[in-house]
Amino acid sequence: MDNETSTGHVTRKAVLRAALAAGIAAPAVLMGVPALARTLTVGEMAPAPTPECDDGDDPTVPQTEGPYFKPNSPLRNSLLESGTAGVRLTVSGYVFGLACRPIAGALLDFWQADTNGAYDNTGFRFRGHQFTDAQGAFKLTTVVPGLYPGRTRHLHVKVQAPGRPVLTSQLYFPGEPRNNTDSIFDARLLMSVRDAGAAKEAAFDFVLNVPQNPGPSPTATATTQPPGGSWAAGTAYRAGDRVTYGGPAYVCLQAHTGQAGWEPPNVPALWRAV
Repeated sequence: MDNETSTGHVTRKAVLRAALAAGIAAPAVLMGVPALARTLTVGEMAPAPTPECDDGDDPTVPQTEGPYFKPNSPLRNSLLESGTAGVRLTVSGYVFGLACRPIAGALLDFWQADTNGAYDNTGFRFRGHQFTDAQGAFKLTTVVPGLYPGRTRHLHVKVQAPGRPVLTSQLYFPGEPRNNTDSIFDARLLMSVRDAGAAKEAAFDFVLNVPQNPGPSPTATATTQPPGGSWAAGTAYRAGDRVTYGGPAYVCLQAHTGQAGWEPPNVPALWRAV
């Protein structure tokens, strides 16, 4: 997404992104930063940071899932395999909530066409999921997708903060001729893309509709487990493991370590009711 608003002001999210890349704590970098990082006139007091991440960066808009989504993608941040053809593409960014604070442990599930515009519907080529790190960052290594009939170039993605609804959307490439003819293309979902030798590097930050306090992270509180539930935070689960939670039974779809907010009913990418 753009780093400036329509008025030319640098967005607060852009300030956050730069700070995170530099290793500066998010609340610290916002101290004294004017809303929209605008220039103050003489004698003007710096206003408090805006309470929501809406300075030109509203929550990321959803888009259709399309016909080719498959659950149970492998856990990986590189979709490249031996002999993969195509122009190498690296997509990096952050996942933020409404207060422009990064979200750790957010699930991102990517899928796309190969360099020839074909989707793998029998296996999991060019499909994979990952989780944001402690700074809310993610990085995907893949190739530039080919053109699918009737569509412009795009990546599919599902993003989910722990315990929150899933955002399904798509990411687009600037300067593509078919952007003007694709009926569902949305310029708000354009990545920033640049050449890196023979490869390309892209950036996009997701803003999820997740309420947040603009100050330091609150102290986590214990989650009350339902009576009789065998699921527990901190447990390392393997694919195929079975648990109960609040009565119903669930089977683990993908290996992970449970944490508060990832209870089976909340994360369908990890658990399926049985």
